[in-house]
Amino acid sequence: MTQRFSFELTATDGRARTGVISTPRGEIRTPAFMPVGTAGTVKAMLPENVRATGADILLGNTYHLMLRPTAERVARLGGLHRFMNWDRPILTDSGGFQVMSLADLRKLTEEGVTFRSHIDGSKHHLSPERSMEIQRLLGSDIVMAFDECPALPATEEAVAKSMRLSMRWARRSREAFGDRPGHALFGIMQGGVTRDLREESAAALREIGFEGYAIGGLAVGEGQEAMFGVLDYAPGFLPEDRPRYLMGVGKPDDIVGAVERGVDMMDCVLPSRSGRTGQAWTRRGQVNIKNARHMDDPRPLDEACSCPACRSYSRAYLHHVFRAQEIIASMLLTWHNLHYYQELMQGLRAAIAAGRLGEFVAAFHAARAEGDIEPL
Repeated sequence: MTQRFSFELTATDGRARTGVISTPRGEIRTPAFMPVGTAGTVKAMLPENVRATGADILLGNTYHLMLRPTAERVARLGGLHRFMNWDRPILTDSGGFQVMSLADLRKLTEEGVTFRSHIDGSKHHLSPERSMEIQRLLGSDIVMAFDECPALPATEEAVAKSMRLSMRWARRSREAFGDRPGHALFGIMQGGVTRDLREESAAALREIGFEGYAIGGLAVGEGQEAMFGVLDYAPGFLPEDRPRYLMGVGKPDDIVGAVERGVDMMDCVLPSRSGRTGQAWTRRGQVNIKNARHMDDPRPLDEACSCPACRSYSRAYLHHVFRAQEIIASMLLTWHNLHYYQELMQGLRAAIAAGRLGEFVAAFHAARAEGDIEPL
């Protein structure tokens, strides 16, 4: 088993890439989708069930875990892997996005951010150094540099000021991270939808040097067209021999478009959140299991899907248990969604390796254009 973090590209097709990230806790096949285990769990799923869908890595959340149960408590109990019973790689975000979007009464300075917990109002301070300390206590395999993610829309001046602060924080994160063989620190590119700012941010990160690079500040309300506009050039500003991680994305067509543009890693709460709200993602698009048209339908969500929800249960049953507010509805729909996402990633990896990504993408869009199958 390797004792260091490494990344190997194995094939390309246009700008799309497939490869393997190696860590002491196992390999991550790219392009990779990371299910989100915000508070130490992927909601409505057991860890072994998440692994069974094909996930190689999970994402944990620094902000939520530092507040509850606290990073210090997790460390005393053996680290996040043991705590949540997941022995594969874990990436933790830095907490910056949640502090900016969730925390109350926050005060931003050059030093960091002081804020009050959304849980109990207690006062906390998060800085690049404290973020690195928390992620070390959690024991995450991939650590994210501390950054500020400004809400869009914002003026170019405001985005530039925020980006340059994040680049200064990135250097402090690198220094605080230290030398940790087997663990990796990713820098985060910012700059909104402005090409010059993105290029400046990437240059600053490359000068500092990271084991991987993230594209932050997208999927925050700018729309798919604007996001793809940035992805048409932003991945090319980053080192070719390091993983590229698009944060917080997304819907299946967002993922396919991002992979086409050279992205290696993604994460999103959408598969699990959708499962809890009665939404299923299939080859033909989204299915709202709450709709009355599923009430008497004996067919599965997707006849080509091999997940437990599709193998053993009908749309009629899923409609019933969701309407009855039974917990099994969230479990089955989440399992299906995560299975579909991982199946999509496997299809993308295979298509890139075979040099047939164009055909795969055309078939993906054609199936979605057909829409959901008609009820009996």
